[in-house]
Amino acid sequence: MRSFRRHRTLWYGLMAVLPLVLGACSVFLGRYPVSVRDIGALAAAAWTGQGMDPTHFSVIVHVRLPRIILGALVGGSLAVSGAAFQGLFRNPLVSSGMLGVSSGAGFGAALALILFDRYGYVYPFAFGFGLLAVLLCFFIGRLTASTQAITLVLGGVIVGSIFSALISLLKYLADPYDELPAIVFWLMGSLSRAEYDHILTAGIPMVTGSLGLMVIRWRLNVLAMGDREAHSLGLNVTANRIFIIVCATLATAGAVCVSGVIGWVGLVVPHMGRMIIGNDNKALIPVAFCMGAAFLILVDDISRLISTSEMPLGILTSLLGGPFFIYLLRQTRGREW
Repeated sequence: MRSFRRHRTLWYGLMAVLPLVLGACSVFLGRYPVSVRDIGALAAAAWTGQGMDPTHFSVIVHVRLPRIILGALVGGSLAVSGAAFQGLFRNPLVSSGMLGVSSGAGFGAALALILFDRYGYVYPFAFGFGLLAVLLCFFIGRLTASTQAITLVLGGVIVGSIFSALISLLKYLADPYDELPAIVFWLMGSLSRAEYDHILTAGIPMVTGSLGLMVIRWRLNVLAMGDREAHSLGLNVTANRIFIIVCATLATAGAVCVSGVIGWVGLVVPHMGRMIIGNDNKALIPVAFCMGAAFLILVDDISRLISTSEMPLGILTSLLGGPFFIYLLRQTRGREW
C-alpha cells in the first residue's frame, strides 16, 4: 500500500509538471526565433524597467504566453469534463460535449458571425447557446418525467442534432466570401485569437467548473456504482448528478466559446489517464486536467509549426485521437470499462 501511494504521488507530480514544462518549451517555438538569452534579457529588462526589446516583448508576452495559458485551460477543461461525464454515465464513449454543448456553442458562434461585424460577440453567443443546449436536455428529461442518465444522453443526441442542422442552415445562408470561411474556421477550432481578456472572461467558467469537479470527484465513484447503491449510501443522486453536469457544462462551454469546437480531447485524454492512474475518479480528475492541458499545448505547437499557415486544432486532434482510440480498443479487446 505504501509503495502504491508513493507511485501515485510520483505520477501526480509528473502530471503537474508536464504542462509547465511543455508551456515553457512552447515559448521558444514559432516562426519568430526566441532564444534563452532573449528570455533572460527580457526578464532582466522587466526587473530593471529599461532596455526592453519591444519585438521580443510583443512576441513572448502578447502572442505566445496567452496561447499557452489559454491552451492549458481549454485542454484541461475539456479533459476533466469528459472524465466526469464518462464516470457519471458509466460510458467510455461519451465526451465533454455529449449534452449538445459543442453544437449549441457552434450555432451561437455562427449566428454571431452572421449578425455582427465584431468578432467579440462570438464568445458570449457561443457560451450562451452552449448553456441553452444543456437546459434543453434537462427540459426533454422533464417532458419524459425522468432524470435518468440515459434520458439526458438521448436528450443530448437530439439537441446536438438540431443545433448541427441549424449550423448547416447558417452555412447555407452565410456570405460565401466573408462569413462562411469565418464560420468554418471557427468550427474547426483554433487558439489564434488568444488574448488576456479572453483568458479572463472564459477562464472564470472554466476554472469554476473544473474546481467544482475536483471538489466533488470522490462522489463520482459512488455514482458509478449505480443509483440504488448510491441511494443506500445516503447520497442524493439527482442533486449530485445535476451539480456534476452543471460544472462540466460550465467548463466545456467556457472552453468552446474561446477555442471553437476541438474534438477528441474530452474522449481520449481521460482514457490516457486511466491507463496510467486507473479508474479511481479521485485520482483521475486532476490527472485528466493536467494531461489535457499538456496535450492541447503540444497540439497547438504542432499546428503552428507543421505548415506555413496555422492548421486548425480540430484536424490535428482528430488525426491523433482516432488512431489512439483504435489502439485503446485493441488493448481492451472490447472488455467492459
